[in-house]
Amino acid sequence: MSLRSPLGRVRGLGAAKEGVAHWWAQRLTAIALVPLCLWFVVSVAAMTGADHATVRAWVASPLVASLLVLLIAATFHHAYLGLQVVIEDYVHHEGAKLASLLAIKAAAILLAVIGVLSVLRLLFGG
Repeated sequence: MSLRSPLGRVRGLGAAKEGVAHWWAQRLTAIALVPLCLWFVVSVAAMTGADHATVRAWVASPLVASLLVLLIAATFHHAYLGLQVVIEDYVHHEGAKLASLLAIKAAAILLAVIGVLSVLRLLFGG
C-alpha cells in the first residue's frame, strides 16, 4: 500500500509539458515558413534569366540576407522537429532512437550553419 496520491504516482510520467512546447514550436515555424517561402519563390522566379552577378548582388542586400537567414533557420528547425516526432513515434529500440535523434540534430545544425555562413559570405563579399 502506498501513501502517495494518484497524482503523485503519475508525476514524472508522460510528456511533462514538453509536448506542448514542441507542438507550438512546430506550428510557429510552419507559420513563419509560409510568407518566407512565398517571398523566396516569387523573388527567385522574378530573377529568371538573371546572371550570377545579379543574384549575388540580390543576396548581398541586408534585407534579403536577413530574410534568407530566417528562412534557413526556420526550415531546418521545423524539419528537425518533424523528424524528431517521426523517430520518437516509430523507432522503438532506444539505442537506435537516440542515435537517430542525435544524427538528425547534428545534420540540421550542420546544414543550417553552412547555409547561414554562405549567405553571410555573400553579404560581406567574401
